[in-house]
Formats: sequence, C-alpha cells, structure tokens
Amino acid sequence: MFHVKHAQLERFVTLLLRWNRTVNLIARRDEAAVWQRHVEDSLQLLPYLAPPPERAIDIGSGGGFPGLVLAIASGIPFDLIEADQRKAAFLREAARETGAAVRVHAVRIEAAAVPPAAVVTARALAPLPRLLGWAAPLLAPGGALLALKGAQADTELTEAAREWHMRVDKRPSRTHPDGCILRISEIARAQPERP
Repeated sequence: MFHVKHAQLERFVTLLLRWNRTVNLIARRDEAAVWQRHVEDSLQLLPYLAPPPERAIDIGSGGGFPGLVLAIASGIPFDLIEADQRKAAFLREAARETGAAVRVHAVRIEAAAVPPAAVVTARALAPLPRLLGWAAPLLAPGGALLALKGAQADTELTEAAREWHMRVDKRPSRTHPDGCILRISEIARAQPERP
C-alpha cells in the first residue's frame, strides 16, 4: 500500500496555515483542527486509489483537498484544476515545497484541457448533479469519481438519479459523523423520455 509521507504533509500544512492569513484556503475556525478536518478527511480516499492509477484529476482543488494531499501521500501524479488564481498560486508553491507530482491548471473545470483519467476526486465542491456534469467528461472508460460528501449526500444522490445513470458505492466517513465517501462509476447521462 502507500507509505504516507508525513514530513511533506507537515510542510504542506505549515505553508497552508501561512498562506491562509491572506488567501482564504480553509475557514479560520478550522485552522486548529486542520489535520483531522482536512488532511485526514482527504487521506481516507487512499484505499480507493489501489491499485494506483497512472494519474488522477482533482477538480475544484482549493487549498489542496483532497488532490494535493493524495498526491503527496501516494506519489500518484494529479492534475489539480482550480479556477481561483490565488489558490492556484498556493497549489503551485505547495507542490514545489513538497515535491508532489502535480500539474496545476488555473482554469474553470469546463475549460480544462486535460486527458481523461481513471480517477477524479472532489471535496466540498458542488451538489452531485453539477459535480457529475463536470467529472463525467474527465473520466476514462471504467473510471470512477471519488467524492467526499456531507449530510446532504442522500438528497443529492436522489436528485442526481433524475439526470444520471450511475453505480454508487457509499461508505461512512471516518472523520465526520454526517459525512460519507461516494465512489461513483458507470456514469452516463439519462436519456430524456420521448413523448
């Protein structure tokens, strides 16, 4: 399995907290709990990356959760897509400081010119129907979306089922009592019914 690189993760967290003074990467109230609330939350996706894909894509990377944390911990190359230029600058600096194998794309998700990957990750980005619309074109055949979701996951799954066919594996989060991990595969738009 993966040998988590704690020294690089500590460097990442130190840099994150320094940048958070000027760029809103995480909520100020979360700074004291950054390891449990953000890093450990991201790391719980590691078992879903076995066997390791050739590369993965993280959409709406923000402060690096989960994509940059997973790239540091696993050594898997990640494309990080983040439209906010200041957050993208942070991601580039964090990648340089930690030696993470990432490429940062400072563009909107729909405009990202990246080849599809076997795994797409997302955390705290958008309701599932919209998230699937962004993730589906980025997934290689047979690939899966790994989404960290909160208390509204079941409602979002019901709404998404109106527009999408998909196979869903839902597991409880180890870090948030109301959270869950969704592994979504076989994603295809539902055909509108003919009158």
